[in-house]
Amino acid sequence: MAGTQDADGYEAVAAPVDRLLAKTFDGRDPASASWLVAWSETLEAHLAYIALILGMASVTPIDSLASAHSGALFGLGFLAVWRYGWGLTHFVRSNIYRSIVFPKMRAEAENAMRESADILGDQHVFLLVTSFRIDGDTTAAVYRAAFEAAKRAQGGATVVASIVEMGDQRLVKLLYRLICGDDSNVQLVITRIAGTGKRDALAYAFRAISRQEPEADDVVAVIDGDSIVPPDFVSKCVGFFRADSSVGALTTDEVSRVHGKAKFHIWYSLRFAQRHILMSSNGLSRKVLTLTGRMSMFRASIICNPDFVKQVESDYVDHWRFGRLKFLTGDDKSSWFWLLRNRYKMLYIPDVVVATVEEPPSKHFLPAATQLMVRWFGNMLRTNSRALALGSSKTGLFTWWTIFDQRVSMWTSLAGLAMVVLVGLFETPFAFLIYVLWVLVTRYLLTLMLFNSRRRVSALYPFFIYFNQIYGSIIKTYIFFHLNKQKWTRQKTTLVDSRTRFENRVREASSTLTHVIAIMIFVTIVALVLGQLAIPDTSILAMAYGLDPIN
Repeated sequence: MAGTQDADGYEAVAAPVDRLLAKTFDGRDPASASWLVAWSETLEAHLAYIALILGMASVTPIDSLASAHSGALFGLGFLAVWRYGWGLTHFVRSNIYRSIVFPKMRAEAENAMRESADILGDQHVFLLVTSFRIDGDTTAAVYRAAFEAAKRAQGGATVVASIVEMGDQRLVKLLYRLICGDDSNVQLVITRIAGTGKRDALAYAFRAISRQEPEADDVVAVIDGDSIVPPDFVSKCVGFFRADSSVGALTTDEVSRVHGKAKFHIWYSLRFAQRHILMSSNGLSRKVLTLTGRMSMFRASIICNPDFVKQVESDYVDHWRFGRLKFLTGDDKSSWFWLLRNRYKMLYIPDVVVATVEEPPSKHFLPAATQLMVRWFGNMLRTNSRALALGSSKTGLFTWWTIFDQRVSMWTSLAGLAMVVLVGLFETPFAFLIYVLWVLVTRYLLTLMLFNSRRRVSALYPFFIYFNQIYGSIIKTYIFFHLNKQKWTRQKTTLVDSRTRFENRVREASSTLTHVIAIMIFVTIVALVLGQLAIPDTSILAMAYGLDPIN
């Protein structure tokens, strides 16, 4: 019931609540942001990196560039034009959106709110927060932020807490009482389910919101249990729905607060800096590529649509090898695909920043990055085919091409490395020196471009950019042929598999076989470009099969 309090366990929760509410989240964890993180963002660190480039250039024979393999130069040149041209396109579009287009959209949204307030009234907002196995400090900070934002909602707000444990329920109720008090402008609704996964939690909460009978113009913010929203995010977001009836959802910028070693902090900060540019670029087309589960806002009419709820609750694709492949993770991709298919606009709001608390699944970097990449890229690739199948007429040409590039980029990112390895092993070892110098220079240029996204950038970004491109592409190619690999990093929820052990082994063998064949074809194409393999003469092939060669 909204506004009710549970006396059972009250004292146990109340004791540390002052300490929990005193927590501040500014996007940087003082305990984990070591001297290395701070130093890597200084001028001295960047000068040290430039010195590394100059030192590498001094030991790389300049004349080796002229004598380098012509096929490798052609291949690398083509890849550079393709990849960096595409990246520059995103960069330019991002600046156009943030500097020219979005300020006009912001003004239109504010005007729409002022002009329609007397006629239509203010929009009621629902703040749906999903929590599962998140520490008490983070939960307190997340709900504190949600309640503070709800109190500022002009049209009133309802906070819907979708939780599993009784301890979370007691904490949420206590925070509601302490922060909102007798404020009738904010209501609290709690939905509790068994720990069967986030999709079930969202579906139950969506139906709970439907029972509140929201108006068609109301909005629903779906907030993850580790995401801290700013106090004014409601007033800064709801106007876009009233300004344009074709807007179905929006999402915002994010910064990270990382629990872990310095390398995790640098990695996450890089990821969100790059995300800001890419999301702004796609925002120019009014079609972002994901409605992140961290915080996305939807029209209430969409959240209450039974077809939308069904899509999020039990999504699947039919695959030629796996059969019907049900989705465990990737609820944000399911909601995104539903809006894309129904031709809704999905906006990016770059001047609203949500802080996300990041808890790496392992204290070791490589295992943690692997687990996260398997989940992220698996969600992306499982939705990729059906999004492409919609065609550019529904998605828009730029959005369709960006979705298509998700498939291409995982191979083109590996092509340069494959060329260098083949040339370095079989022709000239100078290829490795040239490649290292190329990586140091190009990734640093990409790092400098991130000053357009963030005030501080780390001199260690180039190494993480290269890691994301190469190791990320390796993970993508693996997942592309193993789409059945699904696992939450926090939850232990799994899908029931009715196949026998033999059938599972056959499926795994077929996945491995297709993956190996794809790699062989990839390496063969690279070798052909380099001229290390020659296409057989047709006359030789004809004689091999006992045919007369064609003169």
